[in-house]
Amino acid sequence: MSAAIEYLNLEDAKLRVEPADDPQTCGTIARIIPPIEQELDRLQRDLTAVQQELAELRRRDEVLKFYAHRLDEELKLAARVQQDFLPKAMPEVGRLRFHTVYRPAGFVSGDLYDVSRLDESHVGIYMADAVGHGMPAALLTMFLKNALITKEILPTGYRLLSPGETLERLNDALVAQNLSQATFATAVYATVDTQALSLTLARGGHPSPIRLTKDGALYPIEAEGSLLGIFPNERFSETTVQLEGGDRVFLFTDGVEVAFASDRSLDTQQWRDEIQSRHHLTTPDLIADLTAKIDARELKDDLTMIVMDVE
Repeated sequence: MSAAIEYLNLEDAKLRVEPADDPQTCGTIARIIPPIEQELDRLQRDLTAVQQELAELRRRDEVLKFYAHRLDEELKLAARVQQDFLPKAMPEVGRLRFHTVYRPAGFVSGDLYDVSRLDESHVGIYMADAVGHGMPAALLTMFLKNALITKEILPTGYRLLSPGETLERLNDALVAQNLSQATFATAVYATVDTQALSLTLARGGHPSPIRLTKDGALYPIEAEGSLLGIFPNERFSETTVQLEGGDRVFLFTDGVEVAFASDRSLDTQQWRDEIQSRHHLTTPDLIADLTAKIDARELKDDLTMIVMDVE
């Protein structure tokens, strides 16, 4: 037992020996501690700098979120204002019925349309597409709407402007603005004699409207005219078409053609095939079928369509 106690006492004595009693060890520690402290100080400074940078980034992120939210709200408000400039309801005049599809690619659209009763026996149909997207194009559509003149007031009454005259005046009004950017638009304007069922049309760089007959025959309605806003004193030719019961006339922006084209090329025939293959459907069913297909795709351009149904 005494031997065991002696052994434990020796081991305890060894444990109580401190390295600080060794001069060589103390010198080594003294040399190591200052660099470590310097490195710790440097790391602390770096950590503080990173924390400050993160705080600044968080502050900037909050500012960006604030302005992004405000911009989002302003664009939504602009979209509502633009919608207010569109017809609230389509007129039903005689044997004519009108249907529309309107799909902006973003909050606001560069497309504009209107269908209005001009007098007891005439209806005007107007569609424009400001080149470009977003707010600049949307602002241009507002100017085009205000600059559109379809009727001339005379001392003895009024005179309806022909489609060609209407586009001429609209083009001159846009050219006269002398806008700083290369700003222009396409447009189509048509008047329909609701008693004679004749349609007279002029267009400026716009896709040709399509007439779909009751038996499924398809005819483009052509008329010569350049883009609006480029050449002053431009003249726009007119085309008159005699309509028949069961006819449907499609007016549309090029966003419709883009929506039904392949990714590689703008195949306008594909869009015409889509119409022709559905000629047996009623107009509401035809439009519902087309819009379902449109809404299943990601829009690359603003899209607007008016379908005039002749009963």
